[in-house]
Amino acid sequence: MKVLIVGSGGREHAIAQKVSESKRVDKIYCAPGNAGIAELAECVDIKAMEFDKLVAFAKENAIDLTIIGMDDPLVGGVVDEFEKAGLRVFGPRKNAAIIEGSKAFSKDLMKKYNIPTAAYETFEDADAAVAYLETKAVFPIVLKADGLALGKGVLICNTLEEAKEGVQTIMLDKKFGSAGNKMVIEEFMTGREVSVLAYCDGTHIKTMTSAQDHKRAKDGDQGLNTGGMGTFSPSPFYTKEIDEYCQKEIYEKTMAAMKAEGRDFVGILFCGLMITPKGTKVLEYNARFGDPEAQVVLPRMKNDIIDVMEACIDGTLDQIDLQFEDNAAVCVVLASDGYPVSYEKGYEIKGLENFKDKDGYYAFHAGSAIKDGKVVTNGGRVIGITAKGATLQEARANAYKATEWVNFENKYMRHDIGKAIDEAGVN
Repeated sequence: MKVLIVGSGGREHAIAQKVSESKRVDKIYCAPGNAGIAELAECVDIKAMEFDKLVAFAKENAIDLTIIGMDDPLVGGVVDEFEKAGLRVFGPRKNAAIIEGSKAFSKDLMKKYNIPTAAYETFEDADAAVAYLETKAVFPIVLKADGLALGKGVLICNTLEEAKEGVQTIMLDKKFGSAGNKMVIEEFMTGREVSVLAYCDGTHIKTMTSAQDHKRAKDGDQGLNTGGMGTFSPSPFYTKEIDEYCQKEIYEKTMAAMKAEGRDFVGILFCGLMITPKGTKVLEYNARFGDPEAQVVLPRMKNDIIDVMEACIDGTLDQIDLQFEDNAAVCVVLASDGYPVSYEKGYEIKGLENFKDKDGYYAFHAGSAIKDGKVVTNGGRVIGITAKGATLQEARANAYKATEWVNFENKYMRHDIGKAIDEAGVN
């Protein structure tokens, strides 16, 4: 088979790694890709939002399967364009990707179909939002830009003043662009955050192993929200009992709800969950693999990813026995100092050869490029260093050891990824 992957980050590198392990695939392309992906695939200079060019490339090169990694093209309807051209593609159509594309849509869906989530109100007018905050809000409270905002359009406000500033930022200053045309104000939930990814075929849903992300830029969950500074899998807080509850009350209900709305969901459903004292609730949905969750979940998957994705497209996911290794994985993101605000790019990345032929260790490129024959930094999040281990502690020790194998100027990372593992008292 010939496979095309659309995207350029650490998630797409993890997907490319898994696709490269399939015995069914002999050629991988990636548009636009990055320096790490280039070792596994032929990178093509087409941007993720250039739908016409992507479709033309897939036709000209007789691509058997296209995998869409990123949120923007999915929400923009890239899958519909591929299907119109008679091409096989993995990912939700535009009318299903709205589950990520609009927070208001997903919250309304959960309310209508009785899927557990935080109480909320939706606003299209900044003055009305402020009036609500002044009269009815309980602090702390959460403000969410309705649309896509690179995982950064969520503000937690402790006071009325902060919340008013948040409305200004999202709805008036449009810090997140048109994503802030509409805004959701949501009750603040406390508990453990867990991410669960699932394969979906429109009718059936099969969940992968759990993971836990670290969104804040600095140690101790301080600093600004980022796209994710590291993650571990599995989450010790996601117990068998919680899984059984979520299967029935969240995952199956979500699939049935989307079907009932005429929006059959085919692809990857990402459920961001909060395990609260009052039960597990949905924080958010995404319509694709998480980044960096994919970097710890996919290396632990035993199945051939092509078999699973094709079953999703063909509606036969129920025939797949989805299996994961009985171990753990931890990913620590090496970022450019100053991320997510401002940072320098173009520094040479040294030491990548240390990962060659090292079983259970991965350097997933998130923001890299090739310049004058050298691999250089080309983004805020540069590389996700992932390592496996028999236990979460061992995987974390391995990952942090491996962060020392790679160096570039202005290298920055958190030193407490997986600290919650110790609090859980697990092995």
